[in-house]
Amino acid sequence: MSEQVQQESVSVATGETLVEVNELKTYYDEGAILDSNPVKAVDGVNFEIKRGETLGLVGESGCGKTTLGRTLIQLESATSGEVLFDGTDVTELSGAELKNWRRNSQMVFQDPESSLNDRMTVGEIIREPLDVHDWNDPKERRARVRELLDVVGLQPEHYYRYPHQFSGGQRQRIGIARALALEPEFVVLDEPVSALDVSVQAQILNLLEDLQDEFGLTYLFIAHDLSVVRHICDRVAVMYLGNVMELGATEEIFQDPKNPYTHSLLSAIPEPDPTSDKERITLRGTPPSPRDPPKGCPFTTRCPMKIRPEKYQNVDPDLWVAIEVFREVLRERSRAEKTLTEQAKELLGMETRFSDIGEIRRELFGDLDVPREVEAHLDRAAEHVKNNEDAEARKVLRDEFGSICDAENPANHVVSDSGRISHCHRHLPEYTEPDEFTPYTER
Repeated sequence: MSEQVQQESVSVATGETLVEVNELKTYYDEGAILDSNPVKAVDGVNFEIKRGETLGLVGESGCGKTTLGRTLIQLESATSGEVLFDGTDVTELSGAELKNWRRNSQMVFQDPESSLNDRMTVGEIIREPLDVHDWNDPKERRARVRELLDVVGLQPEHYYRYPHQFSGGQRQRIGIARALALEPEFVVLDEPVSALDVSVQAQILNLLEDLQDEFGLTYLFIAHDLSVVRHICDRVAVMYLGNVMELGATEEIFQDPKNPYTHSLLSAIPEPDPTSDKERITLRGTPPSPRDPPKGCPFTTRCPMKIRPEKYQNVDPDLWVAIEVFREVLRERSRAEKTLTEQAKELLGMETRFSDIGEIRRELFGDLDVPREVEAHLDRAAEHVKNNEDAEARKVLRDEFGSICDAENPANHVVSDSGRISHCHRHLPEYTEPDEFTPYTER
């Protein structure tokens, strides 16, 4: 299939769609009186989950995975967008309709210790959803709990014990039993094995797969451990800074990543062969604040495949990294909080801790051969900084060294015959380069 721009979510699995997410956004602190700049935890996400499949959701800490999962089952309120469950937009439900719908969706939480109430017995914990939804009579509820204990591999006598009397793996089984109490169709698994020993992880993963086969469950599996995702998931969505960067069949993504961020993430998987020549891609810096993400591609500030202006295509890689770091330093300075004293000094034209740009330049460019043309633009930016005109300094650098990656958020491009999508400008014909990712060195 030739590459094409795809603005909507792409279906790659067979079968009926159970969950469809369209332009979903979850912002925090929106509309605050003193600060109207919200935290963009989930920022325009599109995907769908087929009935009976397991969709993996991976990414760095803080990228919005858990918020996305909680929003899908309405533990968090969506700012905008749709979450269609069997065609019904659950973001519009409230009151009794929302309560009735919640029988169809449940969540298994990351920490099997803090997610259980130590003052309740195991029987009470598992029975609680049945009580809330007034499921049948009390005798049938108790029988249902004992049935669930057997399903997840626990004993009947565990009914009257308390969570602190169980191991981590057993507590997670209790959490799974509670999630299954109302026979949901869709379950969000928020890193369900990350707090467990490796041997116990295998038991829980096998249990989840068995339960999926037995009850026809549909999973959203949130995880950091890529080997676990590869083992249990049918498809994988790679998330960064509130955006899905790549989405496709698990083996396709692991064998041949198409997005620069996916490639970087997979390069971090440990290689057990000491003779392997696998090169790890070390991304510089940390992800930007979700309160102030880049205006263009979410990954633009760290991307090893960022598009350069035509005139700088052949510039020394180390110099280009230094330029990018310099731009990011100025960007971070604009977000730093200034004290009242520093604001007063700026108004009076006095020096502040934000004024010393010379030391930063020496650290970044001191050992590099900087062409005169490049240095002239750095000088202009530095002069603006000295005059407390940070916005002008950033504009000078953006106009000279910026690209489409800084200016435009990329579309979702179809990158394989199976319908895999990637969120990157590199898939446009004019920016396509050979499949080669040049790692950044840590500076």
